[in-house]
Amino acid sequence: MSKQSQALSCPLCTDTPPQHFHKDKTRDYYRCPNCHLTFVPERYHLSLADELAEYQLHQNDPNDPGYRRFLSRLATPLLQQLSPASYGLDFGSGPGPTLSHLLSEQGHHVNLYDPFFAPDTEVLDMIYDFITASEVVEHLRQPRQEFERLWSLLHPGGWLGIMTKLALDAEAFSRWHYKNDHTHILFFSKTTFEWLADHWQARLMFVGKDVILLQKTF
Repeated sequence: MSKQSQALSCPLCTDTPPQHFHKDKTRDYYRCPNCHLTFVPERYHLSLADELAEYQLHQNDPNDPGYRRFLSRLATPLLQQLSPASYGLDFGSGPGPTLSHLLSEQGHHVNLYDPFFAPDTEVLDMIYDFITASEVVEHLRQPRQEFERLWSLLHPGGWLGIMTKLALDAEAFSRWHYKNDHTHILFFSKTTFEWLADHWQARLMFVGKDVILLQKTF
């Protein structure tokens, strides 16, 4: 194990020293042998200004049928779990909130939070029946802190719905386009979410290749 990896710690489970996993032309990637989170060290994180500039390039239109179909991969299985007129939070709603529209069209009430585009922190003082994070968790600079905060905002029985691409083995990772977006600094695997579910004693569901549902059991 290199001195560099010894100095690092997993930003999620904060437990076992990570192992060097991959290197490309611009970044090094490390993987935690405990929770299998793959991450890039802080020295590769973009400045907040550069990160915002990247997000402002996104064309997220709530009226775009293709974008609605994409987000329905999370909305549809989550809707199957919700009671009528549930209250939720779309965490990391982005420059063109759309997932909240899909849910509110089905009679649910959805608040928005995004550190850049909807920075009203008062919505983080409420308790919810569900929280969504679509294409968000791969951007988190402090995942342990953010996940614990979101979990604390859920009622018992509430749902955390996540959509993110799941990392596979080293060979697949080396060819993976998802890592080439420099706003992506975390890469989750099924093992990572299994660790998180065990940590929270939560019910865990994988839906398709990139949707994860976690239910708070108490």
